[in-house]
Amino acid sequence: MLVHRFDSPDRFVAGTVGQPGERTFFLQARQGNRITSVACEKQQVSILAEHLTTVLNEVVVRGIATAPVPEAPAQAADTDPLDAPITEEFRVGDMTLSWDSNQERIVIELFSTAAPGAEEDEFALGADDDDEDEGDEPDEQAGVGASEVFIVTITPGDAREFVVRAEALVSAGRPPCPFCLQPLEPEGHICPRANGYRRPLF
Repeated sequence: MLVHRFDSPDRFVAGTVGQPGERTFFLQARQGNRITSVACEKQQVSILAEHLTTVLNEVVVRGIATAPVPEAPAQAADTDPLDAPITEEFRVGDMTLSWDSNQERIVIELFSTAAPGAEEDEFALGADDDDEDEGDEPDEQAGVGASEVFIVTITPGDAREFVVRAEALVSAGRPPCPFCLQPLEPEGHICPRANGYRRPLF
């Protein structure tokens, strides 16, 4: 399996390319001159952010970190676009999370989409607060059939920053229809709640 590993990235962010309604979502890490970008779904960005928050909050509740875990900032400090060039290494399938007690960091593993015919759990996210370093090798149970894995190890502070930016990114998409809650298209919207007919919003 080809491994793209970033043990201490200068930057790890979610970002998009394209206009609302046609956006392609990416997860990207940069360390020095090395950049790795993987494509993913909007829902995967949202779920990753949600589970990062869950893991960080659990670390705080259990008191298993020697250094204080920072609170979530009010807004993201990093609002810059993705670093160029944006080259898609693969599309994300399985994702796993674990807490590395030795480094006191979060290890994120993003596996390539499983090969055709292989069983895959698209959102296999979890947390592990054991003393064993879970970031040394990819999870054997996740990414079955995957040929590549993107492993990123980040500090709790960087994780908080990632979450704030990711949540803003997800919410910046197309506004929902107030009647059917489906995304409004730039060229217009035919609401199923109106039996296929256009209706004024007010």
